[in-house]
Amino acid sequence: MDFGLAVGYQSDSFTLTSQPHGRSTLSTDLIHIIQSLHSSLEPRTVFANYGKILGQHLPIIGVQLQLANHHFIWGIGQGKGFKCFLPLNQQSSEIHYRLSDNLSPQQLSLLKQIEELLPQALENAMNFADMSKKAMFDALTSLGNRRYYQQMLESAIARFQRANEDISLLILDLDNFKSLNDRFGHQLGDTILSEFGALLTKTTRNADQAFRIGGDEFVVIVHGDSIAAEKLSQRIIMEINDSPLLQQFDAQSSIGIAQLTTKQTSKQLYEMADKALYSAKLSGKNNFKVA
Repeated sequence: MDFGLAVGYQSDSFTLTSQPHGRSTLSTDLIHIIQSLHSSLEPRTVFANYGKILGQHLPIIGVQLQLANHHFIWGIGQGKGFKCFLPLNQQSSEIHYRLSDNLSPQQLSLLKQIEELLPQALENAMNFADMSKKAMFDALTSLGNRRYYQQMLESAIARFQRANEDISLLILDLDNFKSLNDRFGHQLGDTILSEFGALLTKTTRNADQAFRIGGDEFVVIVHGDSIAAEKLSQRIIMEINDSPLLQQFDAQSSIGIAQLTTKQTSKQLYEMADKALYSAKLSGKNNFKVA
């Protein structure tokens, strides 16, 4: 994908003049504006840069843009204002402006010229964010994938070493999933996996992170000690028992828990939790064990 800047603009037309609010006449270099808008591939940062640019050159104190999967806000959401229609992703979306003073005709013209620079920068950033999400998340369950799990676990271990924040790891798999998959087919198997992923998303706290790292194997990074991990495991098993779909096909889960200790690596932490998982299966399945 090409993230090139300033497609379709000519260098000899990059200087505009406006009558700013309470300031001397301002010459605006559009090259710098374009560079600022394209300086990040994070959509919220792109929109924030757009708001800051407007606030520097016009009596605009707030901007809002509502899209199907994004809601962008910069500045103040109250006061007099107006809306325009912004062509974005082959659709026309409403963008709302809040003002500290009325816009002169020259200022309105400047706004329109700056506004025309936003769609390309914002679309580039949103496309990049979508690509990044696909690279880090499992398409079936919408949970993080193995690559994302490895990155997040290393980050959690670094925080533990720096600030001594408790970290625990849950390893989960679905009991008898292979026989269920063989008997009823992969389509139902995928439905069970998707249901279990949604259950983990619902059950885990905002601070915790759930991942599907392969087949019917899931992990949760818990920002807390083994007691917090046990409480989460209890909630997960209760939710499984309350799920009509999982109960209909006798889909249950065994869980292994390990708490990070000093100088322990991510591999060692995983191995401890995996041994606890094996112990949970030996003890009758659909339960949890702590390493």
